[in-house]
Amino acid sequence: MLTRSLVSLFAAALLAGDSSTARLAKEIATKGWILFSGKTAAGDWDLFVMRPDGSHKRNLTNTPNMNEIGARLSPDGLKVLYRRVPLTVKIRHDAWGVLGTPVLANGDGTNAQVLGASGDFAWAVWSPDSKQFACLTKTGIEIRDVATKQVVRKLDRKGIFQQLSWSPDGKWFLGTANAFGESWTVVRLNAETGEANPIAKFQNCTPAWFPDSRRVVNSYRPANQENIGKSGEAVGQKPGYGWTQAWLTDADGRNRRLLLGEDGKHIYGTEISPDSNYVMFTRADTDGGLDTAVMGVMRLAGAPAVRGESVALRKLHPDAKDTVILDLGHGWEPQWTSVKSGAK
Repeated sequence: MLTRSLVSLFAAALLAGDSSTARLAKEIATKGWILFSGKTAAGDWDLFVMRPDGSHKRNLTNTPNMNEIGARLSPDGLKVLYRRVPLTVKIRHDAWGVLGTPVLANGDGTNAQVLGASGDFAWAVWSPDSKQFACLTKTGIEIRDVATKQVVRKLDRKGIFQQLSWSPDGKWFLGTANAFGESWTVVRLNAETGEANPIAKFQNCTPAWFPDSRRVVNSYRPANQENIGKSGEAVGQKPGYGWTQAWLTDADGRNRRLLLGEDGKHIYGTEISPDSNYVMFTRADTDGGLDTAVMGVMRLAGAPAVRGESVALRKLHPDAKDTVILDLGHGWEPQWTSVKSGAK
């Protein structure tokens, strides 16, 4: 039986944890907006927007007969690109950019217009000035004018096959590629010359830029992870498969380091806050398990961080911190933006 003093200490620890989380929520409450895909009570995926602390949440699409996924708000907040997917199509976290039909709508979700057929404008991303968008094709990267939808320029995609991203300074593309002798390699591609360099090789994906265009955050599943077989079997994945973590790297491929890891969870969808002080991510029980994906936010200063017991991971990263994380509930593929959807 616990003594009264032990109970008091335990209660104090819980209160301290709650207080730390509350302070984090207060810090980020007004630091932009989060656009993400979430399931409704009807079971379909809709687009939602909320503050980074989870407040002021609202549904942008409200279409129970269709799924909406992969939304990307234009930098000026006036338009949003996303995919509209039939309920009968299985949604995969690493293939959403080619599923269903591309849609362009006002930033508040109104006046939605289908841009093409199923699979068209794959992995479409905005230019920093909101006047163009780029997408992947079998032959390369196409850059299109938003007003006319016409192709204004093409680049070789240098092995990039998904998760295209345009740097905030407009000078670079980022994507997941089969290139430089490895599959699932994150590469940076010069938007003018087409020259490419590897950032992170072997089992890396879902890259995203820092606002300064000099650093990258992405998901990484290191090989030969220790002591994960039993846990893996418990959640339905293959023994020895490993867990996906979030890592930071300079855009030239240097200074690679752990951001956040947790044995028993796969971390994807990392997004850096507009002020570069925080990071958002999703954690799921299985690799690509969207139904179990929960969004969270932590301070970037809290990295490198390891969550939970994670005996094997803590052995590899003995200096990792037990950082404060604010859980924001179910959702995936978030975008953290400084402008409100529908802003003028």
